[in-house]
Amino acid sequence: MHDILKEIIQTSPNNEITFEQYMNTVLYHEEKGYYMKNEEKVGKKGDFITTSNISNVFGKLFASIFHKLITLEKVSPFICEIGGGTGRFAKAVLDELKNSFLDTYQKITYIMIETSPYHQGLQQELLPIGEKVIQYRSIDEAKTNFPVFNGIFFSNELFDAFPVRVIEKQKDILYEVKIRLSKEEQLCEILVPLTEERIIHYLNSIKIELKNGQRFEVPLQMLSYLDELSSFLGNAVVFTVDYGYTNEEWMEPARRKGSLRGYYKHQLIDNPLEHPGEMDLTTHIHFDTLISASEKLGLELVKKLRQDEFLLAAGILTYLQENFDSNPFSEKSKQNRAIRSLIMDGGMSSAFHVLIQQKNVHINWDNLFQDK
Repeated sequence: MHDILKEIIQTSPNNEITFEQYMNTVLYHEEKGYYMKNEEKVGKKGDFITTSNISNVFGKLFASIFHKLITLEKVSPFICEIGGGTGRFAKAVLDELKNSFLDTYQKITYIMIETSPYHQGLQQELLPIGEKVIQYRSIDEAKTNFPVFNGIFFSNELFDAFPVRVIEKQKDILYEVKIRLSKEEQLCEILVPLTEERIIHYLNSIKIELKNGQRFEVPLQMLSYLDELSSFLGNAVVFTVDYGYTNEEWMEPARRKGSLRGYYKHQLIDNPLEHPGEMDLTTHIHFDTLISASEKLGLELVKKLRQDEFLLAAGILTYLQENFDSNPFSEKSKQNRAIRSLIMDGGMSSAFHVLIQQKNVHINWDNLFQDK
């Protein structure tokens, strides 16, 4: 990967690249990119975990929501998951629909959009591809069979993996943080006066004034993706599960260093230039921008809930089995522990939010949630 980056930098203007270019390369290079390699990324042997890897109960709960949307609200029986990783969430949804809501299961088609060949392979081992499940590598590829998608669109920790531009303010001047090679041919950061009009326009549009010494990520690729998504969605309900901050939260002192970090063997790495191609890179998403940009594209905000609040409102406690089981390794005991970990204060869910949006549909959400 170092040789790949070296060639890109040496053939770029001024022998420097943006963080967006760096992240695109180390995460998505066809052969050496982190997400593209045939190596385990999620779980104990990987670098990070997701909510759907803690327990199947997460997928079971969403299966009941999807069932209600399709049967009570007459949403089209197509479910599209983008960035589905190992396929564990999809399997939990499909198994629950088949076991508890067979009529709905028989109606649905499940679409997986996944860029990683490795994860596509894992999904093929786990899911009924060609029967209930169709795989695509991109939204563009999915459009060949679904020019307009009507149904339920779901993502979990998708936006946080989008490459970003990075800026920093020093002595009242805005700079873009770029990457070049040192004399020893090591990756290093440099500050270049900010000239990119799209970044300047973005800062003006969200009305954020950075403090001296503050670093900030600008999600230009997220905005491009929202344009692409909007052109794909027809009559749809959209669930986005991810972590991020509001504009107000971005201005808190704790955010002064930005949020771009790496995860390597379950260790948080502050320096994103370490282990290029070998570790996950992630940023907290801009929720206010995601909501406002989506609304301009026709996606109406329904709810934004902290994940634990969402899980409680959607009825996760109905999956908590009260009978004591002396075997701590039984499925009942493991599911009960997982539910508690998902809803307890300070647990994983407190860092995540669930964003619900709708486009060209009007759902009676009181049918789906207990907080009427």
